[in-house]
This record gives sequence, C-alpha cells and structure tokens, in this order.
Amino acid sequence: MNQEERRKFLIRELLQEHVQYQNCEIPTGEREQRQLLRGLMNVRPPKKIGREFLRVQDEYLKAETAAKGITDLDDLEPVSEGLYLWQGDITTLRCDAIVNAANSGMTGCYVPNHKCIDNCIHSFSGIQLRMDCAELMGLQGHEEETGRAKITKAYNLPCRYILHTVGPMISGPLTDKDCDLLADCYLSCLKLAAENRLESVAFCCISTGEFCFPNDRAARIAVNTVKEFMQQETSVKKVVFNVFKDLDRELYKKLL
Repeated sequence: MNQEERRKFLIRELLQEHVQYQNCEIPTGEREQRQLLRGLMNVRPPKKIGREFLRVQDEYLKAETAAKGITDLDDLEPVSEGLYLWQGDITTLRCDAIVNAANSGMTGCYVPNHKCIDNCIHSFSGIQLRMDCAELMGLQGHEEETGRAKITKAYNLPCRYILHTVGPMISGPLTDKDCDLLADCYLSCLKLAAENRLESVAFCCISTGEFCFPNDRAARIAVNTVKEFMQQETSVKKVVFNVFKDLDRELYKKLL
C-alpha cells in the first residue's frame, strides 16, 4: 500500500465501527482525508481493534513522521552542559522520552483535530497509546492528580517513551500553590525518567497553552527545577526545553 491507500483503509475501518457512518463517502482531497482520519482517531474510545488495522496504522504513521523529518537529539547543540533549547515539533524528536501535557483523564484529547500537544502526541503515536493510558487509569481508579506523572511506550513516535503529566490550570490570579504544582510536574517527570534509567527527556511548555499559566513564570520554574534536579546523581544527562512559540524561545534563551 502507498500512503493514500493506507489512509483510505484506516478511514474505512474506523467508519465501519459506527453504524451511522457506514455509508459515509471518503473525501477525495488529501487534506480532507487527513483531517477525517485524525478526527476519527481523536474521538475513538480506548478499545481493541484488529491486528491488520494496527499494522497499517503503524506503517502509515511512521511514514508520516518520516516525511515531516525526524530530529535526533544527538545532532542538537546544548546551550549549556546537558541543557538544550529547541523550537520544533516534539513528535518528531528522537530521544529517550518526551513529555505530554495531559488532562486529568490522561487518555488524550477527544476534540477532533485539536491543536493541543496532547492531541498531537496521541494522533501521531497511534490508538494504542489511548488504550495503554486507559488501562493505567483503570488500575488507578481515579483521575490523575496535578503534578504527578506516568510513563507509557511511544509506539510510532521516534522517541522511546512518553511521560504524561497534568499541569495546574489557571483561572484567576497566579498563586504560590500553582507554582509549586508546576514545579512538581517537572520533578515528577524527571524522577520517573530516572527510575526507568532514561538519559534524555524533552519537555514541552507545561500548562502555558490551554491551561493559561503565565509563560515567563512557567519558564523560570521549568529551568530552575531542572537545573536543581540535575545537580544530583541521576541517569538523566540531557534535558530539552522544547518550545513552539517565538515568545517562549526568547524567554528560555535568556534564562539559559
């Protein structure tokens, strides 16, 4: 199969899961097909699916990521010992683990084609990720607490693992507790990476998007927490601060 054939196969299989969608026509345009496939994956609940679907999905997603271009951490230059600043698509970074800014449900973003990092990571990792997260949450029996972290496989991403953490959501004036909880997010991810003997971790800007944490305070907390952690003996030797916005790049550049 080529990419178009894989894409159409996956769309047909997902449409067949819904009685009301079984007679839907697949759009002819590539852009529309991509949006439909991603949207169907986004809204799909965590449940099993056939091996052939997973085989085709894995081939499709790996090819999509390869087409975007994979960045290897070893090819980046540190801004200081063990610390990196990189502006790019975190789903294309090859390292030991990337950090996902998750919600308390921990099974991904269900809004079709939403641009949050949670949606992007689940979309390009594959539907296995949501099933793994749902299993972890089922065993836990309650929503994830703010500041905690969990680890899963990365499936079709170039990294090896994903560290999922729930950052504080800001709806009023920023408090000391909010700052402490954000620091806990970074510390929980670093501790979990060390427990699993990982060497490199790439952090997104936790809580600064949909969760409305002020960018400048968030950057200072991130850098200070990471620097303090790396002063101790740990397997974590390389930490990437991954930014999307120019604003965050300039903030981290000054701090580092």
